[in-house]
Amino acid sequence: MQVILLEKIDKVGVLGDLVDVKSGYARNFLLPQGKAEMATADNIEAFKQRREELEKQQADALAQATARKAALDGMTVSITSRSGTEGKLFGSVGTEEIRLAFEGASQVVEKKEIRLPEGPLRNVGEHPVTLHLHADVNAEVIVNVVGEEV
Repeated sequence: MQVILLEKIDKVGVLGDLVDVKSGYARNFLLPQGKAEMATADNIEAFKQRREELEKQQADALAQATARKAALDGMTVSITSRSGTEGKLFGSVGTEEIRLAFEGASQVVEKKEIRLPEGPLRNVGEHPVTLHLHADVNAEVIVNVVGEEV
């Protein structure tokens, strides 16, 4: 299925690209979220008219993400969790706990922006975590998991 991208999508393309994607990806993700439009002759003409407006929106989103990166980069948040004597947690620290820790530090971070490629944090200590703020902007933060022995 051919679509016109209305914003930059990782590993797919940039604003204005005509790309072929699987129909399920287009119908279930790109089209409902307003990230793309069907590549019909009318939509291509309408896109050419709106291109400048969309590019300005993308530039604004990038500027906001860059400003957020400046505020968040290198920041450290602490999370207290129950643990055993060897430093292994009873349970784990996931994206929701990290989001709440940032909220407590007066920073707004959405759960979907937190990247934990190795899964939830299961040990006491400092863990580097990536925040994916924009397709082009990632911030590195430190999550310090403090063990509370039972």
